[in-house]
Amino acid sequence: MTDVGWVALVGAGPGDPGLITVRGRELLEVADAVVVDRLGTEALVALCRPDARIIDAGKAPGRQALTQDQINQTLVDLAREGLGVVRLKGGDPFVFGRGGEEAMAVNADGLPLEIVPGITSAIAAPGAAGIPVTHRAVATSFTVVTGHEDPTKPSEQTDWDALARTPGTLVILMGMGRLASIADRLIAAGRPEGQPAGVVQWGTLPRQRQVIATLGTIARAAADADLGNPAVVVVGEVAALSPEIDWRGFRPLAGRSVVVTRARAQASELSRRLGQLGAEVIELPVIRIAPLAEPPGLMSVLGRIGDYRMVVLTSVNGVDALCARLADRGADVRAIHRDARIVAIGPATAARLEGRGLRADLVPDAFLAEGILAALDGDDLTGVPVLVARARGARPTLVDGLTARGARVDELELYEAVADAPDPDRITRALDADYVTFTASSTVRRFVELVGPDRAARMSGRAVSIGPVTSATLRDGAIPVFAEADPHTIPGLVDALCRAAGGDGQ
Repeated sequence: MTDVGWVALVGAGPGDPGLITVRGRELLEVADAVVVDRLGTEALVALCRPDARIIDAGKAPGRQALTQDQINQTLVDLAREGLGVVRLKGGDPFVFGRGGEEAMAVNADGLPLEIVPGITSAIAAPGAAGIPVTHRAVATSFTVVTGHEDPTKPSEQTDWDALARTPGTLVILMGMGRLASIADRLIAAGRPEGQPAGVVQWGTLPRQRQVIATLGTIARAAADADLGNPAVVVVGEVAALSPEIDWRGFRPLAGRSVVVTRARAQASELSRRLGQLGAEVIELPVIRIAPLAEPPGLMSVLGRIGDYRMVVLTSVNGVDALCARLADRGADVRAIHRDARIVAIGPATAARLEGRGLRADLVPDAFLAEGILAALDGDDLTGVPVLVARARGARPTLVDGLTARGARVDELELYEAVADAPDPDRITRALDADYVTFTASSTVRRFVELVGPDRAARMSGRAVSIGPVTSATLRDGAIPVFAEADPHTIPGLVDALCRAAGGDGQ
C-alpha cells in the first residue's frame, strides 16, 4: 500500500521571492508536487526540486486552469499517492485565498495538513510604497476588504456604507475593475472626496508602480498611469505619507528592467544582485550547460591525473564537471598531485575550488586566458605536464600560449553550452527591457539566433558585457556595447551597469 503523503498550504507572500517564510522555503525544497497560483509564485518555483511536479492552478480574468473543486481534489489525490504536496498560494492562504476551503477538503479526507502563513499584500504592498496602514495620530486601525466578491452570490455581502463610516485605513484587494464605482459609493456614504488614496500595482516587485491622489480622483489617476491588476487600493490619511516614507526609489536600478541571459542554473547570483538594487529582472536563459557524454581523452587524463604539475580551471562549470568525473571513478580532488599548481581564472572559480577542498595557487588579475598567460610570464614551463579543463569550443588562446612556452598540455573538454528555448513571452519582454546582460560569447550568439540579427543590432545603449571577449562577440554581431565589466566578474558587471545607468540620462 502506498504511504500516505501530506499537504501544506504555503503563503508565497506578496510577490518578492525574498519575502517567503523560512518554513515555506523548507517545504518547497522537499515537496514532491507543488500546486501553484498565477501571482506571486513564479520566482519561487526555482526553489523546488528539479524532479518536482509543478501543477498550474492559476486563475486570471477569462481563464482558469483548474476550478476550485478540481484544486481541492488534486491536493487530495496527490497526497493519496504518497506525495508531499505544497499548495503555493500568493499572499496568505487565508486572506481571500480560499485556503480555508482547501484545508477543509484535505482534513475531510484525513490527510496530514500544515498551514504556513504568508505576508499578505494588504500590508506589504502599501508598505513597499511608503504607506503605513496604521500611523500614530493618523490611523489606529485598518480594514481589509475584497473589491471582487464571488459573482455567484445572490447579493453583495460587503457593506460599503458601513465601511465609509468606519474610522481608520481601508485596504481594498482585487478592486481595480470596480475602482470608480467603489470610490463613488464610499463618497456617497460619507467618506470625504478629498481624502488621500493610493493604488499600488505589483507591490514589493521591482516593477512596482503607484499613484497617490484623492478618493474622488483616484480612479482617473490610476487609469491615466495605466495601472491595473494586480493592485492594492488604500483609502485614508496614511496614503499622503507615501512621499515622506518612499524608500524604493533610492536604489540605483529602481524602475529599470534588466535581462539575464545566463544558463538557468547560474542565473541566481546575478539576478539576486540586480534585484537588490531595484531592477526588474527578466531571466532569459538562452543557453544551458550540458556535460559531454564521452569527452575525448577522458579516461586517459583521469587515469594519470596525479601526474600533472599544473591544473588550470577556466570556469565554475569546469570545476564542477571535473569533480563529477572524478567522483564517477570513486575519486575526488585528492587524486590531483599534492604539489600540482592550481590555477583558477577568477575569484568565483577559486571559491568553487575551495568549496571542493582545493585552494587555488594562482588567480590572475585579469580574468581571461590572456590574464593567466600574463601571470605565468617568466615561469619556466618547459616539459611541465599541464591539464586545462574547459568547455568545448573555448578559444585556443590559453592552450596555444602554454604550448608555445614548452608546456606539455592536455586539453580536457568536459561540457558545452547548448541552446535553450526560453518562453516566447520572455523573449518579447526582453526586447522591451532597458538592459541586456551577457556573461559569455555563447550567450551573445544564442541571443542573436533567438531575436534575429536585425533586432539585436538595434540594441544601442542596452548591451552590458562581462569582459572584452564577450564585448568582441557583441561587436561582431553589430551590437553596441553599453558597458563592460572591470573586473570581469558578476559583481564587476553589476557595478559597471550601475555606473553606466546612473550617467545615461534616463
